[in-house]
Amino acid sequence: MKTLRFGIEIETVGAGREKLANAIQSVVGGRISANYLGMQVTDAQGRAWKVVPDGSLSGSTYSGEIVSPILTYQDLDALQSVVRAVREVGARADATCGIHIHVDGSRFDAKAVTNLVKMVHKQERLLETALGVSAARLNRFCKPIDGAFLQRLEARRPRTLQDVNEAWYGRRNPTPARYDSSRYHGLNLNSLFFRGTIEFRYFNGSVHAGEVKSYVQLVLALAARALASKAASSKRRDFNPATAKYDFRVFLLHLGLIGEEFKTARLHLLKKLEGSAAWKGPRRDRRGSGGDEDGSPGNEGPQGAQGGTGPTQGGAPAEAMAAA
Repeated sequence: MKTLRFGIEIETVGAGREKLANAIQSVVGGRISANYLGMQVTDAQGRAWKVVPDGSLSGSTYSGEIVSPILTYQDLDALQSVVRAVREVGARADATCGIHIHVDGSRFDAKAVTNLVKMVHKQERLLETALGVSAARLNRFCKPIDGAFLQRLEARRPRTLQDVNEAWYGRRNPTPARYDSSRYHGLNLNSLFFRGTIEFRYFNGSVHAGEVKSYVQLVLALAARALASKAASSKRRDFNPATAKYDFRVFLLHLGLIGEEFKTARLHLLKKLEGSAAWKGPRRDRRGSGGDEDGSPGNEGPQGAQGGTGPTQGGAPAEAMAAA
């Protein structure tokens, strides 16, 4: 996942485009220019950070969509600094805002794209709930994976990206348009065929640097898993709100978001879910807290969330790793 390139679009209200551009420049350096499309910050590496208008945002002139250049995993710290800088000048997110993350599609063949579609479809209810996607956004800007598309994909067993193209559009589409109506799905493959990136649109707007980083890490982990897998199943997981926090943590561990490096990501990605991150069923001991919110071990000793004696310990993570 750390070798994948990505880009991000962050919609904000509360601050005008010039103020947003100045905030970005304060982090990345370079120079600011303007044209009829909006503002641009050309950073010290010659990369363009854009601040463009978006008619769907509530803030009118006091709003803007921040469009990053192509970034690498090593740019995450700079991206977080940009998010903090724009928040400091008054940028915020409301219900009209979203975040879109693009992953470089150049490494994706038909198998990898199919794996990704199936993986996301399998866990989509859990993803939508963990990310707090509103019903309004699910109905309009980030619809779930289309059932007819999935049926066509599975029936074709695509060998080429052209096969995936025909499954996505329901016909052969050699010249996809940027604003094709199919783009308004949480997983947007129109972007792959139009500009060569796979777009993830599930994320609510945010100017919290930790949340933004966790969203990028989730997308990169999903993409990396799809690239590495020999095959994937699209059968939906049963969704149980009472165990959602545990179930999603299992999924995150399966994606490789494990250990201290990704502890903050797990905290942000699990915080909207019900239940315990460390226990699927009722607690069998009463001596401790059951571990931290991200499922890290607590202080209850060998019977705790990660110190159980086997797979019968109330659904401990040792079992979780195999269950994914």
